[in-house]
Amino acid sequence: MGNSENFIKKLQKFSGKLQQNRYLSSISNGLMSTLPFLIIGAFSTLFSSLQWEAYQNLIAPVKDIIAAPATLTTNMISLYAVFFVAYRLAQSFNQDPLLPAATALLSFFILTPVATFDGVTALPFQWLGAQGLFVALIVGLVSARLYIWVVDQNWTIKMPDGVPPTVVKTFLGLIPAILVSLLFLVLANLFKLTAFETVHSLVYSYLQIPLESLGGSLGALILALLVMQILWMFGIHGAIVVMAILQPIWMSLDLANLQAYQNGDALPNIIGLAFWFVYANYAPMMGFAILLLIFAKSKQLRTIGKLGFPGTFFGIHEPLVFGVPFVLNPILAVPYVLSPIVCSVIGYVMTSWGIIPAPIGITPAFGTPVVAAGLMEGSWRIALMQILLVPVCMLIFLPFVKVLDKQAYSKELRAEKDLHITEAAPSV
Repeated sequence: MGNSENFIKKLQKFSGKLQQNRYLSSISNGLMSTLPFLIIGAFSTLFSSLQWEAYQNLIAPVKDIIAAPATLTTNMISLYAVFFVAYRLAQSFNQDPLLPAATALLSFFILTPVATFDGVTALPFQWLGAQGLFVALIVGLVSARLYIWVVDQNWTIKMPDGVPPTVVKTFLGLIPAILVSLLFLVLANLFKLTAFETVHSLVYSYLQIPLESLGGSLGALILALLVMQILWMFGIHGAIVVMAILQPIWMSLDLANLQAYQNGDALPNIIGLAFWFVYANYAPMMGFAILLLIFAKSKQLRTIGKLGFPGTFFGIHEPLVFGVPFVLNPILAVPYVLSPIVCSVIGYVMTSWGIIPAPIGITPAFGTPVVAAGLMEGSWRIALMQILLVPVCMLIFLPFVKVLDKQAYSKELRAEKDLHITEAAPSV
């Protein structure tokens, strides 16, 4: 027992450190801050590129207007990402975040090559969208950290008392912003002397593509779900821990799908944040809650099922996870870990065989209803698959729920029997 407790404490300590790491948290929270713009762009892409001839004929006069938000959001997501990642990192150091974030944006622009077409100088979209995402994350972290380091060295301009706070902050950030941008300017020009020519080419070719290939595989998804669910069994928020590492990779895969959908091309990726959200996030807990409602003799489990079932339609599982509970529950460990993996494998196989299409890459906001989440991914077949996976999860959970219910029901009968004996005992 002592060894088990020590293992759990060490696991919780490691996971806690991972969650509290300011750099991983800055990436995770920064990307989360881009979600409103991603959703705007995703719906713009969906409504402008929906593959239905009658619909396309209807919107033809205004298609460019409908598609415009996608051009300014998902196609430029790296600009939002570099700003918000730097913003979140500066916040974690208790610094005013606006100037570090703006400096990071400037640094990203410095590293991004400018092209000339017919005498017009322009900034191509090539590195502003999904392909520039990893550079944006790196620049956001490095630029903000350098900015903060310069401030910590007191290499700043201090204004006298009585000067308005806005002016004080502006001059305080002047030297740090200049030094950081100069460093990135030197870096950009050094890369022009190499075979890569730009930082973007190096990072995309030797970091982003390999990580996307690895993170976009079925094996990586299964491993991620395995770790995620096991951590939950020990009372650790597995999604936060795993997503801190995989979120940038899966988001870039989704963005590539959105770009392909907008262009009318075949979707290049099956797995991404959208795939995980659609197939692993709903059916397991819905199936479990339905079993409690149908088969449970235990009043406690039936009540938990009634309270938890409505939330499962929106991906809200806490009433079930902590009400049963699942944490450190050996009876439910196997189906809890296995069910989202089975759902994801089925979804992957059905997509690979062409029976259902791949998700187009919209990451639904938390609380999106189950069928709506599938429809948002561009096909009613995805929504139907979400529903069909529920009975699959019910079959996985069924034998374990029977054991759990039998134990809980026996305890309730013993408690009632003891209560009757106490009430029947003569008073002294």
